[in-house]
Order: sequence, then C-alpha cells, then structure tokens
Amino acid sequence: MNYRPLGSTGINVSEVGMGCWAIGGSSYGNSYGPTDDAESIRAVKKAVELGCNFFDTADVYGHGHSEELLGLALRSYRGEVFIATKGGGAYMYNDERWGHVNFSGDYIRFALEQSLRRLKTHYIDVYQLHNPSLKVIKEGEVFRTLRALQKEGKIKHVGVSVHTLEEGIAALDHVDSVQCVFNILDPRNYEMMEAAKRRKIAVVVREPLVNGFATGKYRGDSSFAGEDIRSRMPREYIENLAELMEEVRKRFSHRKESLAQIALKYVLSFDSVSTVIPGAKTERHVAENIGASGIPGLTEEELKVFGS
Repeated sequence: MNYRPLGSTGINVSEVGMGCWAIGGSSYGNSYGPTDDAESIRAVKKAVELGCNFFDTADVYGHGHSEELLGLALRSYRGEVFIATKGGGAYMYNDERWGHVNFSGDYIRFALEQSLRRLKTHYIDVYQLHNPSLKVIKEGEVFRTLRALQKEGKIKHVGVSVHTLEEGIAALDHVDSVQCVFNILDPRNYEMMEAAKRRKIAVVVREPLVNGFATGKYRGDSSFAGEDIRSRMPREYIENLAELMEEVRKRFSHRKESLAQIALKYVLSFDSVSTVIPGAKTERHVAENIGASGIPGLTEEELKVFGS
C-alpha cells in the first residue's frame, strides 16, 4: 500500500481507502443490494490487514447500519485508522423537527452525537457535510459549528462532500478536505481538484468504480432489486455506462490487471488525489481494490481515455 498526505492535516492515509456505503445493506435502507454483516466485518478487517487506514461512511448509509458495523469492526484498531463520516441527511430520523436535509448548527451537533454513538468512538477524524447546497456552502454558517466542534475535540478535521464543480470550488474556503466524484468516465471535478491541491486541501474521490460498472460485472441489460439504489437509474443510463465501460475494457485489453484495478489506477494517476474510496462488501473485493495501489502506473497514452 502506498500512502499520501491528507492535504495539510499532517496525517498520511492509504491511497486506496474503503467506501462503506455498500456494507450498510439495502435491507436497512439506502444502499447497494443485500449484504451479510459477518462478511462485511471481515471485509473491513481485511482492509486494515492489507494496509488500508481510511474508511469513509455516512449516517444515512443503511440508515446508520454502516456506521454501526464499522464501529464494531474497527473497535480494536481505532488508534491506527482514520474514520470519515457525514451528516446532513435528516430524513433518516423521521423527525419533523429536522426535516429532510438539515445543515443547521443544532442538527449537525445532534447528528454528530448519533454518529459517535454508532461508531463507538469519542471523535471523528474527518466529519463531512453530506452534499449541502451551494447556498449553504456560500453562507458558511455551518462551518462555524464544525470548527467549534473541532475545538471541542469531537472532530479532528472539517470536510464536505459535493456534487458539482461550483460547490467544490466554493467549499475550498471552509474545509480541510473535499470529497467529489471523479472516475475514468467522469472527470468533471478535475479543475476543483487542482485548485484544492494548490491550497493543500485534501481530495477524497468517491465513485471511482462508476457505481460498480467499472468492475465489469454489469451489462446494459442488468437489473437491480428494488431496494438497491441503482434500481432508480434510467435504463438508458445503465446501457450507456455499460457500453462505455466495454470500450474501456477494450482499450486496456493489453493489461493483465482487472478492469476495477485499472479504473482505480486511473484515479490515482492524479497527484491531487489524497485517497480514493471504492466500495466493497467482501474480502475478495477489498483485496482486489487495494491491489490497485501496487500495480504499474498508466502510461500517458493510456491516460487519454476518451480524451480526458
């Protein structure tokens, strides 16, 4: 495993982390298909064994179940690993006081305490706002709450997860880390990532495996159970993803590594990236993902996928 600085935080993290959305289990709500809790815990521990020290989750993943499992799995490793989680999705509490999404100071304090309880820890290494609007980011009030929580020792570093380039650029004035989508099919946040690098702000990349399509497991006619979040994807969108990934597979047919490892190495080719967080539900998936850290880098020609 190779390690990279997490921006200017002073800590080094595994360049391949573990995204823990999938272990939340769609039977609990808001996740990627069925899971087995015992296997999920083994997967997390396998990641630690293989050198992964950065684990990303959110309170809404499995409506808290991902955090609960992560807390159990990492209990004996807490001083060796860095946990990042997110708050803002108030709908999981089904409480009229908070509404659907909420980035008020009162709510964030409430959500953080719930995450600390589920994760069985006294502090969060990187606490991230979960996709706030551009308006919330520009107003900046919630970041004052996060900095206060940082002074109280409940969070170590302030982060944000964003959807758009404009959100990411605006957030750089307030945070220690920014999480964004970036992958072999979707390089839209490159400009923001470069701006973050110049300011020594950490970049955490999510969806590097294109919602699982970069594993080569799914085709244009693949279907997903109703509780899987991908079941909401339009058929045309699924077909397009599968078609594009087949082109990528052909482009890299000369390489012996798996398609997933190629996709991860593509992301890691950018030095603005602090860590990439592919999702995994099994030990096999974890080993494959982490193996991407040690494979040969992509050549300049190979990096010209779709002109990116």
